[in-house]
Amino acid sequence: MLTMTPQVQAGASTGLDAETLKMTVDAIKEFVASAMTQERQLQLDHDDVCPEDLVRAMCSDSLGVHLLFIPEEYGGMGADTVDVYRICEQMARLDLGLATSVFATSLGSDPIFVGATAEQKRTWLTEIAERGILYAYGATEPEAGSDLGALKTTATPVVQDGQVTGYRLAGRKQWISNGGIADKYSILARAPGGPSWFVLDRGTEGFTQNRPEDKHGIRLSNTAALFLDDVFVPAGNLIGGVEGQGLMQAQMVFGFTRLTVAAFGLGGGWSALDRAIGYSTTRIQAGEPLSCKQGYTHKLIVPHAVALEAARSFIEYTAARIDAGEGQNGALNTEGAIAKYLATEAGNVAADAAIQAHGGYGYTRDYLVEKIKRDVRITTIYEGTSEIMEMTIARDRWQQHLKSGGHYYTEIASELRALHARHADVGAEAAALACAALASVLEACRAGRLTRSQHILLRLGELVAYAECAGTFASRAAAALDGTLPAKADHRFEPAALAAMSRVFARDAAHKVAHEGLRWVLGASQSTDMTPFETGLRLDAVRAAQAGLVADMDSVADALYGRPLRSPPTQDRSS
Repeated sequence: MLTMTPQVQAGASTGLDAETLKMTVDAIKEFVASAMTQERQLQLDHDDVCPEDLVRAMCSDSLGVHLLFIPEEYGGMGADTVDVYRICEQMARLDLGLATSVFATSLGSDPIFVGATAEQKRTWLTEIAERGILYAYGATEPEAGSDLGALKTTATPVVQDGQVTGYRLAGRKQWISNGGIADKYSILARAPGGPSWFVLDRGTEGFTQNRPEDKHGIRLSNTAALFLDDVFVPAGNLIGGVEGQGLMQAQMVFGFTRLTVAAFGLGGGWSALDRAIGYSTTRIQAGEPLSCKQGYTHKLIVPHAVALEAARSFIEYTAARIDAGEGQNGALNTEGAIAKYLATEAGNVAADAAIQAHGGYGYTRDYLVEKIKRDVRITTIYEGTSEIMEMTIARDRWQQHLKSGGHYYTEIASELRALHARHADVGAEAAALACAALASVLEACRAGRLTRSQHILLRLGELVAYAECAGTFASRAAAALDGTLPAKADHRFEPAALAAMSRVFARDAAHKVAHEGLRWVLGASQSTDMTPFETGLRLDAVRAAQAGLVADMDSVADALYGRPLRSPPTQDRSS
């Protein structure tokens, strides 16, 4: 059962304290600003060059970003998941390509964290902490993509005197972040016992890196193919010392790694949107700034701010659960998928809107929003495409629906109605309508065996993400109003503004789940009597819940532009 209460989000603090986290975020901002002017940033993007000097400086004693991911016992700072999300968001705000290169080492060393022996961890993680070496994560292949089980790279044992002394790796890896500049590589290959991870040093005979890819965006990151031509790796470099653990080790960290990419999408989207907000205060049309025009703000600014902050609620909710110890053995992979899906899609659309918000200027290379849009697009692709996320979400929650006898989302709806009884101003009732409608949609799909259509399954993944996020956003807004939002959470918006945003998103979620759920069930079903199903959707209540939407959007606009918030609508028509 997914519990969406403020108490979960306000779990015990781990990792850095709030003051240290703030100092770290500020230090990163100042370091990058002094090392990379906007002019240099645009020139590097134009020239398609990764600033390796800056990447290595950030992973050295000059700044020490790499220490955040290393436990204290190996010489690191032992940051927790909330810390990592906040820092990843800040890095993405500065430059998504640079962020990708800096944090590729964390991804590359993840198989070590979850699968290495105690001695291997002590050796390799201490080396990262003391030397700041760069890692790359060598999993993706030209023909496999996100399907790690389809890998073709092989690891053939080398046997001497009846003992395996090493392996010969042969194959090719594609789209590898830091592929051309890393010092060490975690390589996934198929050994006789199954897929396995190996640590490989740069410069090993037979191991070469291709030239950097000519990419659409994140051109300040290095992305290159890797070629393994009968490369010998000692048996001691088999992570964990046992073959066949590779896919399990990869699955164990998806909840965490997808959360970091979600933070990238969040940071990139806000970076673009904040530029659009600033631009609209100085751009005068018909005698007043664009920021005063509802037709501008309510299309190009407000919906995207709401979607980004909704995604943030799910990121923080999932990060808190991981830090509370719930993410063991991949237990929160679906939550990580929801966070990544929502944040990266929202970031991508927000960046696109920011170009539109700048008019013709936004389409030129001189304005960073054009670059940000190209950069943030990758977040919907790497670490699992949005379509893979939809499938992951749908499959898991479909099983939950079946196992619970159809009560999984009706119980969540009950929780949200209870939250509404305590806080009638956070959109919890509309979020409850979304979850109740989702339960009806899932049950109609079960009765009609509609999930045999892959498209229906993916659309269910989208509806699940929206419904669950509406619940977490309402919980986060309630926590803010109660003063229980964790110290390390983002506190940009005042509680009243968060409540208005949550109400806007909850209405959207209820409308999307009910009406699009109806559309897809009708579109795939062979049944002629849909009356019971339509009744369960409570379409009249969903429509009534839209009352006050524009007024709440006005309040969100006020918050974004620093104007006094208007009073929220007093009448609740959602029940």
